[in-house]
Amino acid sequence: MQTNTARIDVICASAPVIPVLTLENADQALGIGTALVNGGLKVLEITLRSDYGLSAIKQLKKALPDAIIGAGTVLTPQQYEACVEAGADFIVSPGCTAQLLLHGSQSEVPLLPGIATVSEAMAAMELGYGRFKLFPAAVVGGMDFLKAIGGPISQLKFCPTGGVKPTNAADYLALSNVMCVGGTWLTPAALVEQGDWQAIEALARQAAALAAP
Repeated sequence: MQTNTARIDVICASAPVIPVLTLENADQALGIGTALVNGGLKVLEITLRSDYGLSAIKQLKKALPDAIIGAGTVLTPQQYEACVEAGADFIVSPGCTAQLLLHGSQSEVPLLPGIATVSEAMAAMELGYGRFKLFPAAVVGGMDFLKAIGGPISQLKFCPTGGVKPTNAADYLALSNVMCVGGTWLTPAALVEQGDWQAIEALARQAAALAAP
C-alpha cells in the first residue's frame, strides 16, 4: 500500500489548482464538472456543504472517469466512510482531530488534513502525515506563514486554500513547500446561476496554465 503522502503527491501533481465546489443539483454538477475538466483541471474537491455533495461525488465519478474526485469539508470518520462509499478518490478536511487523523491513516483513500498551526502539523506528523491543506490560508498568515515554516519543517508540503485568488495563486505556487492551491474563484456565483459553463471552462484554462515549479 502506498503511503498517504505518496498518494496525495500523485493527486496534487495532477493540476496546479484544485477547484473547491459546492454543488446543489445534478445539472449544475455535470455542467461545472465537465467545464473544469475540459479546461484542464482534472482534480475536483466536492464539499459536503450542500445536501447534494455525496450524490455529486457519485455522479461525477461515473460521468467523468478521467477526473480525480475528492470530498471536502469532511469532519468525522462517519462522513469519511460515506465519501469513500460514494467513490471519492481522496478526502479533505478543514481541520483535524485525532480521531479523523487516525481513521485516515488506516484508510485506502488518502486524507489531506487541514491545519492552521505548526503544532497541528506536528501532531499529524506523528501519525505519518506529511501533506496538508493550509486553511484558512489568508487568515493564518498565507505566504509569510509558509515561508517561515519552510526551514524548520521543510519536509512538509501544503495545498493552501482560503483567500487564494488568480492574483496571488502563482506566488503561492512559487513557494517550495506548496504543491498546489485550492480555490473557489473558478465558479463565480453569477456564472453558475447563468449556467455559463463556457466561461467557467475559460477560467479553468487560465488556472491550469499556472504550473507549479
